[in-house]
Amino acid sequence: MRSFGGNGQRRAGRGRRGWRPGAALLAAAAAAVFMHGLSGAAAADEVLGQFRDWTAHTYMQDGAKMCSMYSRPLKDEGNYTRRGDIWGFVIHRPADNRIGEVSFAMGYPIKPDSPVIVEIGNQRFELFTDGEGAFARPEDDPKLVRAMRAGLEMVVRGVSTRGTATKDTYSLRGFTNASNAINRACDVN
Repeated sequence: MRSFGGNGQRRAGRGRRGWRPGAALLAAAAAAVFMHGLSGAAAADEVLGQFRDWTAHTYMQDGAKMCSMYSRPLKDEGNYTRRGDIWGFVIHRPADNRIGEVSFAMGYPIKPDSPVIVEIGNQRFELFTDGEGAFARPEDDPKLVRAMRAGLEMVVRGVSTRGTATKDTYSLRGFTNASNAINRACDVN
């Protein structure tokens, strides 16, 4: 499994209650995706469904139920010879009062202090980065999810530590149904 950067420590000042999910949570979500893809649903996992281009599931982490949805880009562009796994996630962790957190595994170490940009229609969101992960700010999570629910396509742009610019195009077909599935599973309104 790939590491998504960082040391898994909670990072002060990055979000709700003083910290963001950071690389550890992104890596856990990616691990659940990886395990599901290789061996089917693990005992603690429940696949909620495949909704066109998005998959929804629940799993347990540190004794708490998590609900996650994820997708891969339909198209990834950039002048690179090798790139790791690329994923987009929306995660609920109700036990920690963290709902609708949007993140991306970019598949490469992101250039320090450079944002990842998400564009949906005429809306633009700037995400902060940590290692290979990009994360929406807590105040932007609900806006970004609303835009994803209403949109058809999402473009995610980033720059690697080597200076390579990338453009990943995700389909948002099925996003609303997958979002509804994780909302029901985690009792989120």
